[in-house]
Amino acid sequence: MRRVRPGVAAARGSAGGASPAASRPAGEERALTSVAAGENYREQQEDGQERARPADLPRLWHVTLSVSGEEADLKEVRRALEQLAHDHPFLLTSRYAVDHAEIRYWEEARDLHDAAAVALRLWGEHRQTAGLPPWEIVGLEVIDRQTYHLRIAEGYGPAPATPVGVHPY
Repeated sequence: MRRVRPGVAAARGSAGGASPAASRPAGEERALTSVAAGENYREQQEDGQERARPADLPRLWHVTLSVSGEEADLKEVRRALEQLAHDHPFLLTSRYAVDHAEIRYWEEARDLHDAAAVALRLWGEHRQTAGLPPWEIVGLEVIDRQTYHLRIAEGYGPAPATPVGVHPY
């Protein structure tokens, strides 16, 4: 059984002509691939010069993970987030309420795809060990260090992660 967003299947075939899906046998799904930046990717340096970025050097990514679900005991949510902060040493700050939480931290990864993949696994992998509520991930933002600092300098975007720790909303 294939899952398709509402309206997507109809929209693909309505443009006229044969769609790429028509050339595949029934039931065969299209493989999804990611596109690497390649050798043409260039980074802007502080002095305005551009230079090629080696593909395998890790970078820092600022991650904001939002979760929500059914109400849980506030003391238990706080305890679980404190345990998560202990288990995940790069955790900067957590804000929480009885039915949602936001976790912000820095992740070191080769590219955005890797940082996002780690972030999407964080809640589920630590759910048992930290005793986290059975909430689902409802939001994810991953931005590079330069973008984070640019947003802060311009006065918008996420506020600096101070005070560090676990705090109620």
